[in-house]
Amino acid sequence: MIWKRSAVLRFYSVCGLLLQGSQGQFPLTQNVTVVEGGTAILTCRVDQNDNTSLQWSNPAQQTLYFDDKKALRDNRIELVRASWHELSISVSDVSLSDEGQYTCSLFTMPVKTSKAYLTVLGVPEKPQISGFSSPVMEGDLMQLTCKTSGSKPAADIRWFKNDKEIKDVKYLKEEDANRKTFTVSSTLDFRVDRSDDGVAVICRVDHESLNATPQVAMQVLEIHYTPSVKIIPSTPFPQEGQPLILTCESKGKPLPEPVLWTKDGGELPDPDRMVVSGRELNILFLNKTDNGTYRCEATNTIGQSSAEYVLIVHDVPNTLLPTTIIPSLTTATVTTTVAITTSPTTSATTSSVRDPNALAGQNGPDHALIGGIVAVVVFVTLCSIFLLGRYLARHKGTYLTNEAKGAEDAPDADTAIINAEGSQVNAEEKKEYFI
Repeated sequence: MIWKRSAVLRFYSVCGLLLQGSQGQFPLTQNVTVVEGGTAILTCRVDQNDNTSLQWSNPAQQTLYFDDKKALRDNRIELVRASWHELSISVSDVSLSDEGQYTCSLFTMPVKTSKAYLTVLGVPEKPQISGFSSPVMEGDLMQLTCKTSGSKPAADIRWFKNDKEIKDVKYLKEEDANRKTFTVSSTLDFRVDRSDDGVAVICRVDHESLNATPQVAMQVLEIHYTPSVKIIPSTPFPQEGQPLILTCESKGKPLPEPVLWTKDGGELPDPDRMVVSGRELNILFLNKTDNGTYRCEATNTIGQSSAEYVLIVHDVPNTLLPTTIIPSLTTATVTTTVAITTSPTTSATTSSVRDPNALAGQNGPDHALIGGIVAVVVFVTLCSIFLLGRYLARHKGTYLTNEAKGAEDAPDADTAIINAEGSQVNAEEKKEYFI
């Protein structure tokens, strides 16, 4: 009895340890998202496992793998890793029908399970734009529709015109026949003008299955419109005797060719001087008779347009010749005198003043002061010469005075004076003057 009791106690203790260990075991899984046609990896992990088996089952509760043994005959399903702590399998070429809840089971007492949901993304088809007919006339209402199918979940459609997004659009979502994917369409309405010619209208499809690389469809618009005309002159101030070129700049679709030039409502009056070359009117040697209103007219299959240019020929402005100042004779004479009579000190000073190698900005003598000193010296010199000349002219006498004449034959001074008084009668005839 004692042995039986101890055996029972030992049995219950072992069962308690097994139960306690099994309570610490629990399988761990994660949800998986894969793009249609891709490969999904399903992983089940157990932190603590005492040789207990793991199993993967599909949404239909069909066993895929039991430990490392494959149970379902599907070539797309393969074993990735099998151990006491992990069971991983792969499902390649995933289709929308593979989506659902997969189960990982740990065969303890009781069996423990963990769920992993496999989400399959439906890739949207390349979008198509419809509703465009070329060409479109300016002012017409255009309606473009962009459509894409097979997206899961429903894709998003956005419109752009020259990289600028257009917000005011219509959006429609419909479920496909398989009841798993969606067909999405969007409609863009706008009235076209000439600025839309050559513009690229883009329909862009965004979806999480595209890995941040959206699918796009593009339609380049072709808009026909009447010509626009502008006249550009070669010079803004035409003058008499000069040439003038008037360029008729015309834009339109279809392109207008050629253009028609007229003057004052009639033909060009002088074809020899007014030559038309393409869109240019070349007027040779302008004169007053060329004044008037010139019209350029452009026409295409959509319509006609024209522009006018009023020509006013201006006179050639008179140009004045520059005047030359000739120094007076007096100034030239004074300048010569200064050069001759200037003292060495003054000449040195003047030479220093007129030195062409002197640097600009250096402090030099006062030129006004030097000029004044030179003028004073010259004036004083001239006055001295003049006074000396007058003095010499007035005090120049005869060659022989009376006293000298009487002393020629006199033995003494008194006799000489008496002789001189006697000779005063003829003295006037013997006088000579300095001229």
